[in-house]
Amino acid sequence: MAFCTPTATTPHATPPPLTSSWKQLAFCNSSRLTGATAAAAGGVQRARSAGVSLEVRALAPASTSTSTAAVAAPSPPNVDYLAAEFAGHGVSFEAVGGSCAVKMELRNGSAAHVLLPGGLVTSYKPAMWHGAPTEVLHTTVAEGPGGRAVIRGGVSLDLRCAAASAGGDGMPPWSPSGAWSLRDVRGSPTGSIEVELASAAPPEESSGGVEARYVVTLHPEALASEFTVRNATSPSPVALSAAVSTHLRVSTPDATYAVGLQGSDYRAMDPALSEFAIVPPDFMSRTSSSSSPSATTLAQRWATKGFDAVLSAGGGAAAQEPDGEEDDDYKRMTAEMCRIYSHAPRQFTIIDRGRRNSICVQRRGFEEVYVFSPGSKYQWYGKYAYVCVGPTMLEPIVLSSGATWSGAQYLRNPNL
Repeated sequence: MAFCTPTATTPHATPPPLTSSWKQLAFCNSSRLTGATAAAAGGVQRARSAGVSLEVRALAPASTSTSTAAVAAPSPPNVDYLAAEFAGHGVSFEAVGGSCAVKMELRNGSAAHVLLPGGLVTSYKPAMWHGAPTEVLHTTVAEGPGGRAVIRGGVSLDLRCAAASAGGDGMPPWSPSGAWSLRDVRGSPTGSIEVELASAAPPEESSGGVEARYVVTLHPEALASEFTVRNATSPSPVALSAAVSTHLRVSTPDATYAVGLQGSDYRAMDPALSEFAIVPPDFMSRTSSSSSPSATTLAQRWATKGFDAVLSAGGGAAAQEPDGEEDDDYKRMTAEMCRIYSHAPRQFTIIDRGRRNSICVQRRGFEEVYVFSPGSKYQWYGKYAYVCVGPTMLEPIVLSSGATWSGAQYLRNPNL
């Protein structure tokens, strides 16, 4: 299925950044990120393991941009400014605590919400065959430190960039999480709506000079999340790891099936502990009481290594399940399971018989797929009535100076 990028009849001019807004100077002054074309070797590489030989990827360095300006930590979004600058195109803005919800809605009833500055997609309601939009994403809201609301679930990007040299430089990896700014809005409610976010690593970071772009596009029949990362100005190579976590709302995992993974190899692992992950507390307590690292240690490993943690220091209790090959093309998700599938099809489908709903999950630029089910012992239609899936990578991509990587996830609604 082809996904076309909408074009705006009158693109927004980029105004000078305001002190009350938080547009990042690095992206206001640099050239637009573009998809890389196949050309000379030496652009993007996939690391076999830390500090060893590299495989050259067929992506060429992009054109050189202007130097990345120093970027201060973004202040809370100025909702009034964003509404004045970007309103229209079927998009509205609403303050949510210290965040801002960007709301997209099409004429056919499909809608999606993106939260700034976290970049979390908190809602996707595609139009259904019965005529009413239906929420397919699962989110939870809890009280955090200082009484602020903490939202988890939805669709989130976990992206990390670090020095690619053997052993790194001792500095923690840079991540754009919590530092996304709104760069542009394009399209119309009669076609599709595109929201473009941007972030850049500060110069003092080990991956200073890295620029990231995140484009969320609402189509009448799909939601596209597309990512581009560019090593714009750093003379040293940068190791990139990325994963997309998509929490899909279901009636219960007992009535949910993953269709199309037969023949894929899998590796068991502990649940991903990313910033927006929903993991049942008793699941983690059982993990910490076993021979695996404690939940705190797992969280620390995840914060610094992401999915790379699967390849080091053991995989925890879940990894005691041996690696294998999926022999069920209609995999029922009743039992607790957490796996990364490799050599998997570019598209598979999650079917929920209880809600009479299905979602096709497609990926681009990622080699592996993450699948997590908390099991069926929890309340139907409750807090843990979900499954989490999404594209990921077990081996980091190495970006040489000027090189670009792009990837995407598409949630397609076959229920129109």
